[in-house]
Amino acid sequence: MSETLDPRAAQRVRHETRMRLLQVISVTDITPLMRRIRLKGDMEGFASVGHADHIKVFIFPDNVEPKIVPIGERGAEFTDGERPEMRDYTPRFWSIAEGWIDLDFVLHGDGPASSWAAQAAAGQKLLIAGPRGSLVVPPTYDWYLLAGDETALPALGRRIEELPAGSKVLAIIEVDSFAEGQAFETKANLSLTYLYRDGRPAGTTSLILDAIKSASFPAGVAHAYIAGESSMSKAVKAHLIETRSFNPDYIRAAGYWLHGVADVEQPH
Repeated sequence: MSETLDPRAAQRVRHETRMRLLQVISVTDITPLMRRIRLKGDMEGFASVGHADHIKVFIFPDNVEPKIVPIGERGAEFTDGERPEMRDYTPRFWSIAEGWIDLDFVLHGDGPASSWAAQAAAGQKLLIAGPRGSLVVPPTYDWYLLAGDETALPALGRRIEELPAGSKVLAIIEVDSFAEGQAFETKANLSLTYLYRDGRPAGTTSLILDAIKSASFPAGVAHAYIAGESSMSKAVKAHLIETRSFNPDYIRAAGYWLHGVADVEQPH
């Protein structure tokens, strides 16, 4: 007897892992704390079909010129003294034909990638690799719940913009202040709520969990994507399963960073 496949199951897609040495061509502050950097170079073969995909960004020591190295069984083969810091970022926009990609960086004041983005200027080089794969959530749900802080905005924005016309989307996003809210062009039926910390440090509030606890959900089967501070993501997932009767298989809760722990390597 053949096994019935779940039409709502997410599909994993593998991609060829490839390094690309790109050059900064523009720097744009889309909000006071979110900087979009456009990089240009060889984008042939680039693929990112999942809204939460991530690439590796390599931040080299100040005295080391960024360069492509071989990729072995254990990953990139950098020599001692030239080994870069690595961080994960979600591709925001790109054009293979025109050879560019946009990455959004939160200027949170610490960490190698944020520090690099804060001083980035046209002509500088950045090495990236990936994505190694994608997780594709099919458009077969009755509605979609999206929640996260500003580190998840690139993934949340992509999901809002990429969902088919008429899709029901409830999005709850925590940011520093009113100035950090972003608008999205979408054909989805979007209900978007921004929550403002207003000076409170990131990772110290329960704004997202409280908002989800008090939210009225649409009828039907939902897929939830929760991303940002790790403790928040876990708490929201637990609430959805234990109180809202969500199917655990239809929730993706990603811990992008952990309050009080520096330099946790997670997607942005």
